[in-house]
Amino acid sequence: MRAAADNVFKALADPTRRAIYEHLARDGEQTVHALTDRARVSQPAVSKHLTVLKRAKLVRHRREGRETHYCAQPQSLAPLADWMNAYGAFWRDRFDQLESLLKRMEP
Repeated sequence: MRAAADNVFKALADPTRRAIYEHLARDGEQTVHALTDRARVSQPAVSKHLTVLKRAKLVRHRREGRETHYCAQPQSLAPLADWMNAYGAFWRDRFDQLESLLKRMEP
């Protein structure tokens, strides 16, 4: 599980990859050509970013003739959501403890 979370965090750490993923998640399946036009970076750069996203299982691809189509795999964000939930619970508990302490300190 930790390796999956690390891969997701590493993949989404780059702003260009994050933008590509967000575009796919929001607008649905896209060709490499369409992603390149939108990303404002070269096609080889987009392909490298997509490879990182594929390794993290954040996108999948399919070939249709000479074109490759990519789509987001939102279920692969589960390790990120799990991590955020765990730390959300941790901080809620800490703030509750702080609130309790402050109440006890009031005159």
